[in-house]
Amino acid sequence: MKRSQLFIKTRKDAPADETAKNAQLLIRAGFVHKEMAGVYAYSPLGLKVLDNIKKVVREEMNSVGGQEVMMTVLQPKELFEKTDRWDDKKVDNWFKTKLANGTELGMGLTHEEPIVDMLSDYINSYKDLPLLVYQIQSKFRNELRAQAGLLRGREFVMKDMYSFARNQDEHKAIYENVAEAYTRVYDRLGIGDITYRTYADGGIFTPEFSDEYQMLSEIGEDTIYVDEQRNIAINKEVINDDRLDERGVDKSNLREAKAIEVGNIFPLESKYTDSLGVFYTDNEGKQQKIIAGCYGMGVSRLMGAIAEHFADDKGLVWPKSIAPAQVYLIRLGDAQDVVKVADDLYAQLTAKGIEVLYDDRDDRPGEKFADADLMGIPHRVVVSAKTLEQSKVELKNRTELESSMVSVQDLLAKLA
Repeated sequence: MKRSQLFIKTRKDAPADETAKNAQLLIRAGFVHKEMAGVYAYSPLGLKVLDNIKKVVREEMNSVGGQEVMMTVLQPKELFEKTDRWDDKKVDNWFKTKLANGTELGMGLTHEEPIVDMLSDYINSYKDLPLLVYQIQSKFRNELRAQAGLLRGREFVMKDMYSFARNQDEHKAIYENVAEAYTRVYDRLGIGDITYRTYADGGIFTPEFSDEYQMLSEIGEDTIYVDEQRNIAINKEVINDDRLDERGVDKSNLREAKAIEVGNIFPLESKYTDSLGVFYTDNEGKQQKIIAGCYGMGVSRLMGAIAEHFADDKGLVWPKSIAPAQVYLIRLGDAQDVVKVADDLYAQLTAKGIEVLYDDRDDRPGEKFADADLMGIPHRVVVSAKTLEQSKVELKNRTELESSMVSVQDLLAKLA
């Protein structure tokens, strides 16, 4: 991408009504546009970050056997009546709508019922199981307190996966495989060292624990107790001596911390399959219950959490795995030799599969340097008359104070 062809512009100040640091930075850098509280549009750069997070999530869900689908946003009332979840008191903060004929519909907040309904056409025999199905889709929540930027949205991007097993042992094996995949996702996104698998309340579905994935953050709304020796945590809502004993946790090893929930997994038992009449026939011809699990991960929430966590006083600092480009290439001046070297370097980097944001605008050096820092792209490369005097280019990593002079050949080798 070339800055001269990119419609976005950076800004020095965020909108006065935007109080969340993650949204302030993303707006200033031109990654998102605020439509209203809790609703954001993504520019080409913002979409690139979002897609890169999706790619990591998708690869790890595929690695455990997940099959990707795309469900509908509009959901029939009848399905949720069968599971006793249409009432707003049962599932809070729904967006609901009506067809022209008055038929009531829900808008995608959760997809347990529609997924089970779809699979009822395909699951009959024990040979059809186990099965994992997931989607990455916009969800809608009539959030009362949409005030944390991308961390608490009314419209947001989420990965939700559902597993279906023949028995509890098979379910538990799937559950642990997905739990390991979640850990790999956070490692690849650069937050593995501050994200803990956290025991939480199993709710109405199971007497067992559910699992949240909590990322340490001072702005977090959740309080957790971290056992760093065992690399686990316990949500404050379930911490008591009996629960600690269940997991063999020594209370003296725990430290209190604030955290942002960036994922959750939990058993569904057979609530939804039973309610919607979906069973399987075993190898003896007997009808059996299907044991299900649910695995959620907020993709846009992860973007906001990562933006906020890694930012410094100059702007965003994206991990290489999800940055919208690997190189911010700056051309200073319009001398013929400078333009030729910069253009050639852009072509060479692109040919090697290295994504580049090329600042070819006729702006002042200070503005270009400030934009490079604000946008948080991992490497800044400068081509100028001064660098060409040494037959080199200037290379600076986003998180380092000093730059270095390198040849084009060394730069290509380093970035490759």
